[in-house]
Amino acid sequence: MTKLINLFLLVGCILFIGCSSNTKKINDEASDIKEYPNDVIPFMSNWKILLGDGTRSDDLTKFAKKDFFYVQNDGNTDWVVYKTPNSGITSKTSSNTRTELGEKKRWYPKDGGRLTGTLKVQHVSTLGDARVAASYSVVIGQIHSDEGHENEPLKIFYKKFPGHQKGSVFWNYEINTEGDNGKRWDYSQAVWGYDMSVVGHQKDQSPEEPKEGIALGEEFSYEVNVYKGIMYLTFKSEGHPTVRFTKNLLSSEFETYDKIPDQIHELYASIGRDGIEKNEAYAGEKQIFKQGAYNQTNGKDPNANIVWHTGADSFGGDIQKQYANGAYAEVWFREASLGEGYLPQ
Repeated sequence: MTKLINLFLLVGCILFIGCSSNTKKINDEASDIKEYPNDVIPFMSNWKILLGDGTRSDDLTKFAKKDFFYVQNDGNTDWVVYKTPNSGITSKTSSNTRTELGEKKRWYPKDGGRLTGTLKVQHVSTLGDARVAASYSVVIGQIHSDEGHENEPLKIFYKKFPGHQKGSVFWNYEINTEGDNGKRWDYSQAVWGYDMSVVGHQKDQSPEEPKEGIALGEEFSYEVNVYKGIMYLTFKSEGHPTVRFTKNLLSSEFETYDKIPDQIHELYASIGRDGIEKNEAYAGEKQIFKQGAYNQTNGKDPNANIVWHTGADSFGGDIQKQYANGAYAEVWFREASLGEGYLPQ
């Protein structure tokens, strides 16, 4: 009898251990489920957000919204999705929609800061005017001034023309205009593919496809590192050359009319933007980082501004109709970080 009792106890112990092990496995699997963007990228407490439907939030802990800001798994990796239509509710300083983080902290260029992102662009608007530089593009990272003219010393773009397999990554520097800000312009530099100034000759005619471009769904990364007023940019993608740039944010290189690049005279001639920049550029102005999907395609009339007014059909502002007809931008980030600037080696 004693042996029988011991046998029952042994079997019970084995079953208990097995059940405990299975319960732990189930709990571990449940803990791995990423429900909110801050589960994927933990730095969300440093940001507030504006969504393409006008929703705002200053607390991104356990915050998500279907069709705008949420988590998606592609079978291997969890991603934070930023999605926004061509037409929706915008910020006070822009006519373009965004689902985009805005940094809570303000900083001066001389003090610096650092932003990184690893991402893939899943969609840009397929509607627009090929003659317009901003058509079919989305901004995926920014530095934005919070004082003065509130201009942007950095905008990182992805753009892909309809019918092309590959798009372009480029970055723009907007001058901090001396005097009338209506004369401001962006100087654009290509990373992979074209810069912003390459456009179609007809409304529905794309230029030749870039040979060294980035496809939709192709992963790449950027680092924005501002150290003692100097902005260091690094772009990386597997199968593409690593590209680096340096830009001084404390002293202008566009402070006289003769220093305006030919690109600007050609691209902005029709809208008369030929301003010059303050000698001190962005020195002494508070800045913030931004990251996400800042859609550059809008429904404004290209005849009024052939650089920024893309003339896309916005379906009366109906967001679901825009999503159904390709009138939106969608960007996925799997990693991102925010921190202090440093001196590159």
